[in-house]
Amino acid sequence: MQTQTDADPSYTAPPVLTVTALNQQVARLLERSFPLVWIGGEISNFTRAGSGHWYFTLKDEAAQVRAVMFRGRAQFAGFIPREGDKVEVRALVTLYGARGDYQINVEAIRRAGVGQLYEAFLRLKDKLTAQGLFDQERKRALPLFARSIGIVTSPQAAALRDVLTALRRRAPHVNIVLYPAPVQGQFAADKIAEAIMLASTRAEVDLLLVCRGGGSIEDLWCFNEECVARAIVACRIPVISGVGHETDFTIADFAADMRAATPTAAAELAATARADWLASLETDAWDLKRAMERILSDANQNLDNYSRRLLSPSAQIAHQRLKLGSMAAALTHAVRAPLARQGIVLAQLQQRWMRHRPDVRALREKIASEQRHLNASLCNQIKQRRDALQALAAQLELLNPQRTLERGYAIVRDAKGRVLRAPGQIKVNQQLHVRLAEGSAEVNVAGVQSLLE
Repeated sequence: MQTQTDADPSYTAPPVLTVTALNQQVARLLERSFPLVWIGGEISNFTRAGSGHWYFTLKDEAAQVRAVMFRGRAQFAGFIPREGDKVEVRALVTLYGARGDYQINVEAIRRAGVGQLYEAFLRLKDKLTAQGLFDQERKRALPLFARSIGIVTSPQAAALRDVLTALRRRAPHVNIVLYPAPVQGQFAADKIAEAIMLASTRAEVDLLLVCRGGGSIEDLWCFNEECVARAIVACRIPVISGVGHETDFTIADFAADMRAATPTAAAELAATARADWLASLETDAWDLKRAMERILSDANQNLDNYSRRLLSPSAQIAHQRLKLGSMAAALTHAVRAPLARQGIVLAQLQQRWMRHRPDVRALREKIASEQRHLNASLCNQIKQRRDALQALAAQLELLNPQRTLERGYAIVRDAKGRVLRAPGQIKVNQQLHVRLAEGSAEVNVAGVQSLLE
């Protein structure tokens, strides 16, 4: 029997994957196909390993899936799940390669329904922020010394006991007024808003605390209602919000004039400790006493100085008259002495100037004599130069070629412009140029004769 390899020599067998490679490819396929997604279900088989990682099963009525949440993510969960808890997880679908088990890697976890509540919380927060209810410019300063403090909370709340204990310890002199209202339940938000408005209307306290102990987001939800935020903003009394624990934030915290991390912290912000006030008063009294003693000491010294300097009016007038006479004499001396010195200097300068002053009249006569000699010399030189110029002009006139031409002579040039002086320079039939006294002529030579012939 012939196999496919024998029939086709170019045939290549498919690659053989290892189990590890197969699981890795399946894991990458799952991670690419399913991005981070929120999944809801019930906690089962929850285990917290010594490494800090969480391992559990997330299930519903018909199916289940293994889940793991590593320590780096679990430490920010805010709570530890228990068996049967309804939760929502944000997870990445993947495969645990060592066992080939399909599972989810959890990035975040929250109690079921918290997601919708948190979204509602953010929407209301953005709305009230846009309307300016949370602006810092709107918020009021807390009174420095509150004589009476109002508390809006449930009479059965543990937060009330914490607040009262803190106020009795820090400020037993402060009057406490309770405005009871439920802090959990269906109509709790309306009751809290009514209690806040009642305190604002009665205006019998200097400061108002709105407080409640810790709990889940559902337990604290009444403090996230819009009616409570608007009642806090409309209240004419400064409001401190102390709801939940340090990590809990509610809409009431943003609307209040001051947010406290806990109800006990709200009580500490509301009233300065009585011992601190007494210590501050004692320090201020001591500083005031020292300041008064220093002022009195300075005043006594100034009084002694003024008493020693005090004189009778007649003595003061006589003293001022002597001082005025001395100043007048000094002024007279100050004016006359410089004038006298300047007069002496001026006289000395005049004498020096007279000694060095030149004899102007003799110099003027000398200049006039020199000017006369100069004029006479110039006239003589001009006359001599004029006579010499006339003689040269006469000689130049005698040598003028034009005068020679006027006596009947002529200048003969050949075609190249050369002056001809001997018959030997002239040829028969040569064309010559003759310059005459009153013009010129072109002549043709018929014959040439020498003076020796």
